[in-house]
Amino acid sequence: MPANAQTDAMLDSMRVAKDTNDIFERATTIYEAHVRDPPVLQNFVAGDFQNSQNTDTIECFDPQTGRVFLHVPNTFPSWFKTPKSERSRILNKIADLIAERRNAFAAWESIDQGKTFARAKVEIDRAISNFRYFAGYILHEESAARFTDDNVLTYEHGSPLGVFALISPWNMPLYLLTWKIAPCLAFGCTAVAKPSELTSVTAFLLADVFREAGLPKGVINIVFGACQPTGSALVQHKLVRGVSFTGGTATGLQIRKDTIDDIGKHLSLELGGKNPTLVFADADIDAAIKTATAAAFENQGEICLCGSRIYVERPVYEDFVARYTSHVSETYRTGEKVGAVVSIQHYRKIRGYLQLASQEGAQFKLGEVPLENPKEGYWIQPTILTGLSTSSAVLLDEIFGPAVTITPFENEDDAVRLANDNPNGLARWYSQETDHACGE
Repeated sequence: MPANAQTDAMLDSMRVAKDTNDIFERATTIYEAHVRDPPVLQNFVAGDFQNSQNTDTIECFDPQTGRVFLHVPNTFPSWFKTPKSERSRILNKIADLIAERRNAFAAWESIDQGKTFARAKVEIDRAISNFRYFAGYILHEESAARFTDDNVLTYEHGSPLGVFALISPWNMPLYLLTWKIAPCLAFGCTAVAKPSELTSVTAFLLADVFREAGLPKGVINIVFGACQPTGSALVQHKLVRGVSFTGGTATGLQIRKDTIDDIGKHLSLELGGKNPTLVFADADIDAAIKTATAAAFENQGEICLCGSRIYVERPVYEDFVARYTSHVSETYRTGEKVGAVVSIQHYRKIRGYLQLASQEGAQFKLGEVPLENPKEGYWIQPTILTGLSTSSAVLLDEIFGPAVTITPFENEDDAVRLANDNPNGLARWYSQETDHACGE
């Protein structure tokens, strides 16, 4: 068990708290104790919590208040042979335990990341679904055999590679970590997982769930720390046969460089986005406004799928901007549906782009350039910008915050050109004509 009595209390609260009020009361009491004397999270290695050999730590801030409440260390075979039915049973048991502690997980996710409690609950549900989905999938997985001609039979069979390094981001901590862990476990691989150093709490709590679910020791190990040196050492280790990373483009490029000499190491990189939303004049404008708003401002815009640049066909542009602004103002209020951004560094990054937009003559239909030094917490209100050049960095760079640009286009060719001005996908479009989706 963890030697630190404060983190012991955090784990115990996950087991005994029953209703939402009780959960928040216990979490708040523990949180206030952490603020007075922030504990250090322990790594989860070979089925036990262990102190890091490195005494350096990283401060964890509550984005909603700006206070430090934790420190993070800056640091196969038997599972493969386990029958699929047993692996499936353990995955379902993990899902059951997370479901029992759903609100407690959500409370700590909200404290640690800044998102609203309601949004956190959605993501905990998705984490549960990750384990349930793969628990069922492996029971129905089949090998494939087919004749490629009269004399050749092709037989396909999947087998585990070995140890994977799983590195997850700070924007959806538990959901995206479990999206990596669940399939890894299901298909018989083992892993060393590293959550973001900014949002490590629910990964720590998940480790306790693994023990209670009966996951064999050493199948999943969780280490805490920054990309340098912890993440870099992890991806370069010779025993690691695959790396799954979700996060920033710069870090993804560094991982590729770190692993380039290991030709047999599998690499999956899910990186940044600057996704266009195209609204044509014949679209259902009400439906477009509703879904484009959610696409831009859910989770404070801290989602790689976020539709942060909207292009609207000229005949409906002015009407769309007015109605969109009204809808965002009414439905995405800061502190209610929009949480705090994750850190002071990220707050200042977003502020820098909004300051640039102001300098370039953007019209702030909603929102403003926030204070350089926030008084309490890292809060940025939803911001809608018009009047920017299509070559502005505000339109080209991933801001990853509650800010969206709206720009008019003249015709389909113009829309496609603007959407493709940026090398990052993805894209969404609104129209009654499916042909509009077929642009190159």
